[in-house]
Amino acid sequence: MTEGQVRRISGPIIRASGLGEAGLFDLVEVGEKRIIGEIVRLEGGEAVIQVYEDNTGLKVGSPAYSTGRPLSALLGPGLMGTIYDGIQRPLEKLYKHDGAFMAPGDRGNPLDPEKKWRFIPSAELAAKIASGEKVPAAAGMILGSIKETESVICKIMVPPNIKGGEITHLAGEGDYTIFQAAAKTSLGVEIPFAQWWPVRLPRPIAARLSPDQPLITGERVIDIFFPLSKGGTAAIPGGFGTGKTMTQHAVAKWCDADVIIYIGCGERGNEMTDVLTEFPELQDPRSGRSLMERTLLIANTSNMPVAAREVSIYTGVTLAEFYRDMGYHVAIMADSTSRWAEALRELSGRMEEMPAEEGFPAYLPTRLAEFYERAGRVRTLSEAEGSVSIIGAVSPPGGDFSEPVTQHTKRFIRCFWALDRDLANARHYPAISWIDSYSEYAEEVQSWWEHVNPEWKEIRKKCMDLLKQEQRLAEIVRLIGPDALPDEQKLILLTAQVIKDGFLQQNSFDDVDMFCVPDKQVRLLEIIMEFHERARTCIGLGAPMTKISETGLKETMSRLKSTVRNDDPGGFNSFEGKMRNTLDELERAYRTRNVL
Repeated sequence: MTEGQVRRISGPIIRASGLGEAGLFDLVEVGEKRIIGEIVRLEGGEAVIQVYEDNTGLKVGSPAYSTGRPLSALLGPGLMGTIYDGIQRPLEKLYKHDGAFMAPGDRGNPLDPEKKWRFIPSAELAAKIASGEKVPAAAGMILGSIKETESVICKIMVPPNIKGGEITHLAGEGDYTIFQAAAKTSLGVEIPFAQWWPVRLPRPIAARLSPDQPLITGERVIDIFFPLSKGGTAAIPGGFGTGKTMTQHAVAKWCDADVIIYIGCGERGNEMTDVLTEFPELQDPRSGRSLMERTLLIANTSNMPVAAREVSIYTGVTLAEFYRDMGYHVAIMADSTSRWAEALRELSGRMEEMPAEEGFPAYLPTRLAEFYERAGRVRTLSEAEGSVSIIGAVSPPGGDFSEPVTQHTKRFIRCFWALDRDLANARHYPAISWIDSYSEYAEEVQSWWEHVNPEWKEIRKKCMDLLKQEQRLAEIVRLIGPDALPDEQKLILLTAQVIKDGFLQQNSFDDVDMFCVPDKQVRLLEIIMEFHERARTCIGLGAPMTKISETGLKETMSRLKSTVRNDDPGGFNSFEGKMRNTLDELERAYRTRNVL
């Protein structure tokens, strides 16, 4: 351990001498309380250190110790259901020890070193070793498993940084602590049940796979109009109060990911409190158990040290990659990347770097790319399939999507869920604009959706075209009123209203409507578009729009989302038969009148 001395203090940025042998991004402990920091720049004989804890009272001349290793996360059984801060300190344990405010230098073990876990070794691997077969210690090899929670099995793997040697010993079935050896190699290397991994270094993979499997969220506007793939990247930009956090909460609860990692990065304390109190009470719709059994929370509120906010997203994505390597599909909710970018801006200013747009550092796009590029659907080193999907909230000041964080984020994501202030004020949830949003994954997931309904692409296209026509007509209606429009255009307005009320809008407090399965989503849209085509035929035969409005089909269609349950797809048949009979009768009446 190299020892130096603090020479200058500028908030969370410290300059220390005597650390010339240390490397860039090495972990440093500063002062008598040994607060954690990281070397972010080396200038001659001085190291510029970014500290992740409150350094109030730190003095010039205090010692600084370089540990010689990078800032790392401890990966092993016991992560699920835990609440950490940005540098993986367990907040619940520290709360019991220190109360509501952490003292500088407090650590707390990320994983309990005393707790024993039941280890089940790989039967195939154990048989090979028992028979005397030489088994290379290949990176990513599954040594066995530990039941971490009722929902998650933690697989114990050979870490990627193990090079060479053969497995000579494998622990038998039994109870072990995390730092005991799960296996030993012929080179004398012990492989513990928990291992450290640098948070800024992506974990290696065997290959990247095509993002052609959708991440089903149960939100119709997302799944049908703007789908996200497993391993994809999405951004949710929106001004204050438009529903970014609530949309992420809904996706976290209902999406078909195996593991959820929620990163509260610089958000207000009351919002993070809601997450911490609500998530343990939420029921996992897949298992019926607590959602926390497959959820991991990282809390860095706006009143916590700003530097820890900067590193929190790297800690979160490292934990996600750990579970991905086991073959799980992981979804990350980062709320919000704007607060993370603000932390970058403050730290950059403290280091006296040349500012770029709006004071953000010139390397903001690079850092955003480093984060989002760690997403992906992959084949792991153990030949399993896993994925990390990243959904990042963006909080542009005043809802201005032209500001740097939103614009640079759009360069590195392929799914953009733009929240609309007018929709939010109208209590339209989720307030995702069908005009400003887009998804580049639609073509890649098309084959999956065509197994649900072969007409998915055509129905989706017709519906989106109709909504665009409605937007253009809305400008005319504001000028001359709806009565001046021909009946065919009035029908477009009526059908668009049904789509908005009966399809795009969801009630998160309705037991039926809070989640919508893929079959029901496509069926609902199919019925609405069939109504539009049949009604247009009637108008073409001379039926006035008032006759179609008087049928009451519009109101019934708008309620189908809440009256037909997910497990009762046949529930649409009754309405469909009534709709066809009503419009057929109207069509016959006006066809006959035209003949006469």
